[in-house]
Amino acid sequence: MHRLTVVQLLPALHSGGVERSTLEIAQALVRAGHRAIVVSAGGRLVRPLLASGAEHVTLDIGRKSLLTLRHVPALRRLFVECGADIVHARSRLPAWLGWYALRGMPADLRPRFITTVHGLNSPGRYSAVMTYGEQVICVSRTVQDYVLQHYPRTDPRKLRVIPRGIDMAQFPRRLWPDPAARAWARGEVPALDGDGPWLLLPGRGTRLKGHADGLRLLARLRADGTDARLWLPGAREPGREDYVRELEGEAARLGVADAVAFTEPTSRIAEAYAACDLVLQLSRKPEAFGRTVLEALSVGRPVLGWAHGGVGELLAEFQPRGAVAPFDEEALARQARDLLQAPPAPLARIPYTLHAMQDSTLKVYAQRPR
Repeated sequence: MHRLTVVQLLPALHSGGVERSTLEIAQALVRAGHRAIVVSAGGRLVRPLLASGAEHVTLDIGRKSLLTLRHVPALRRLFVECGADIVHARSRLPAWLGWYALRGMPADLRPRFITTVHGLNSPGRYSAVMTYGEQVICVSRTVQDYVLQHYPRTDPRKLRVIPRGIDMAQFPRRLWPDPAARAWARGEVPALDGDGPWLLLPGRGTRLKGHADGLRLLARLRADGTDARLWLPGAREPGREDYVRELEGEAARLGVADAVAFTEPTSRIAEAYAACDLVLQLSRKPEAFGRTVLEALSVGRPVLGWAHGGVGELLAEFQPRGAVAPFDEEALARQARDLLQAPPAPLARIPYTLHAMQDSTLKVYAQRPR
């Protein structure tokens, strides 16, 4: 394969799944001897991007304003000057700008246009641009089905399912129970101190993550005499103080305030998984993938979640006992007791690895257009 120049487009490089995937593909491109360029408004992940050998061009292509259209000529110049072979758009507004920039180029100089559908975006003309790629990468079968349902004119032959992968080195199998991890967590979060089972619900401070569902589950388990504890790393973050106060009030109303911990995100999430007995994934809105499911299973901890979206897809594939019909709280408590009393055997292998995701994406880049 000749040396490729690939330009990835996204709004910014702060944090999140789209941003991580962008870095991971840039790293794979550089490692394979290609040129990787990322266009965004910048952010804290620019430094590791540059450290990997990739390049960054700062353009605010994610701001929802008519003024953002002024970046179309700059993108077109970039594509020509760097000799781009592929333009890979990962978000809707950057995809529109990239698409308009490409339309204004002579056919013999025009790079290939590839898109990745990372989320279950509200259907409509604005979101439809994510189906305009010559090849459209879907991060799960859930996303593929969603695209075909809402954009039936999309040629299914150009859709490629490439699940987001996890770095197995960051989420190695751990002992269960893991005394060292539990001692660390107890020191970090004193509210977890107890002999009963520990539940973990990681996720940012938004109602969409189902924190209240986790609190009601905790109350049901404790009502049965189980000394369960619940840790919610990520619930407490700047700008979400009112939401946390609301959750604290709900915990007090349920009588579980002394058995729950709302904390900031932890940089040692693998250690947090290892310290706990059951990981919860209770997103109220179907997610496109559900990376936390794979992370927890890789560490060797069972997962309990609502069976919709990418989370339901992963649980059905890897741990069906953890999948519960959405919002059936009685069934959720029943399955929690079952998983705590008779945990499933850890998975022997998880196929959705970072290497597999990188390799599959580079193969898409290498394919010749029809």
